[in-house]
Amino acid sequence: MEFNNILVPVAGSEADEEAMKLACQLLNKKGKGEICAVCVIAVERTLPLDAEIKHEIRKAEAILAYVEGIAKGQGCGIETDLLQAREVAPAIVNEAVEREVDLILMGVKYERRFGKFSLGDVVPYLLKNAHCHVILYHHST
Repeated sequence: MEFNNILVPVAGSEADEEAMKLACQLLNKKGKGEICAVCVIAVERTLPLDAEIKHEIRKAEAILAYVEGIAKGQGCGIETDLLQAREVAPAIVNEAVEREVDLILMGVKYERRFGKFSLGDVVPYLLKNAHCHVILYHHST
């Protein structure tokens, strides 16, 4: 299966690198395929949405630079975007709609919440609300 436009949400986890490599493999290189890596900063409700959270912005920029290097090393075109939003998952879905992507590919790692496996809040929201295909890349440790 090949895709023309792939959105890869990244957050600085170990799964980001492998998710980006997989996105490069799935990208339709015959056409005008493009990958967009997006890092969403969740802004607390006590702050204005456009607040300049320097530490978080520097961290997100470093994450995006890292995955950009991976994609370019794989010979893939990539665009990166840093977003600030109240909630991460709706921001990802909105970005996917705006960019008209045909795949959201997200790396996930095994996490426990209250002693049980948990996908957190973002993944279930994406699976329920995305207008396109969603692939989860499970990063095993």
